[in-house]
Amino acid sequence: MSIHHGGTETVTTVLGPIPADQLGVVAVHEALLSVLPGAQYAFDIRMDRAEIFQTLTQKLTDFRDHGGRTVVDSTGMFHGRDVLLLEALSRSTGVHIVASTGMGPEEMLGGYFLTPQTNPPTPWPAEKFAELFTAEITDGMVVPRVERRGPAGLVATVADRDGITPTEESLFRGAARAALQTGVPVSIRYGGDAVQDLEIVLAEGLPADRVLVGGLDRTEAVAAGAPAEIARRGAFVALDHVGAKDAAYVTDEERAALVVQLIRVGFGDRILLSSNAVGVAMGHPSHPAHDLPYSYLLSTFVPLLRSLGVTDRQVDQLLVDNPRRLLSVR
Repeated sequence: MSIHHGGTETVTTVLGPIPADQLGVVAVHEALLSVLPGAQYAFDIRMDRAEIFQTLTQKLTDFRDHGGRTVVDSTGMFHGRDVLLLEALSRSTGVHIVASTGMGPEEMLGGYFLTPQTNPPTPWPAEKFAELFTAEITDGMVVPRVERRGPAGLVATVADRDGITPTEESLFRGAARAALQTGVPVSIRYGGDAVQDLEIVLAEGLPADRVLVGGLDRTEAVAAGAPAEIARRGAFVALDHVGAKDAAYVTDEERAALVVQLIRVGFGDRILLSSNAVGVAMGHPSHPAHDLPYSYLLSTFVPLLRSLGVTDRQVDQLLVDNPRRLLSVR
């Protein structure tokens, strides 16, 4: 499955490549169906595919009705990703869906990826992760025991909040190598140090403008000035918990003030916004993100930005131009 196309820039969606200028307003870090690994086998978890499809259709249609056009599902490989479901949702709602390969944090990996493959034992090497992710981008995402289907358009990796582990470092390096081979971008959820984790990816030779650093609206990241530092290095700053009611993240008012501040110092071309909303959650502890509509960003946060003087052109830069530059295959 080829992902490179001459002429106009393209973005890889679950239904195949589309011209990048058709993306419209993008929510760059959301989850459609998110299943805590193992929950699909629990006797008390109801996995009704028709019900899941109906719920997600309503939420995506609401997002579209508020002006949204594209959702990036950043759940990676092992959190309930259902390629056939994503294809059907995109066809029925008209919303473009960019799906992701990748995995993490380490505690959520399947045992196969934690089993040492060498003697003496070492974590899975970066090159094996790179081969795994690359195949999901070039040949299509694996549907277990069936076939490969639509291609992934993003490599999403996550590190442990207490600090990146050796296996996660292999994950990050493998993600960067896959991105270099295929032209899709990388999304990293940093562990304990955003700048340090970005440097791991950049050390593989991946240009900074191919990297989204997520979770930069975490309270400690904002206090440490990490968003500006990441932007200064040329990577994309994802303030991707808009609407979060969680003490681990800044409030929407603080988040909006940070957006204004970053724009004022010249980093408006580096900011990405999203809510990390979960359309349908299975097996997860109850969390406010499970009730947050994808449209919240457009219905509530954008008006807050405008009240602080952010112009329509700047809003378009945040929600249309910046995601297009990140997601375009290069």
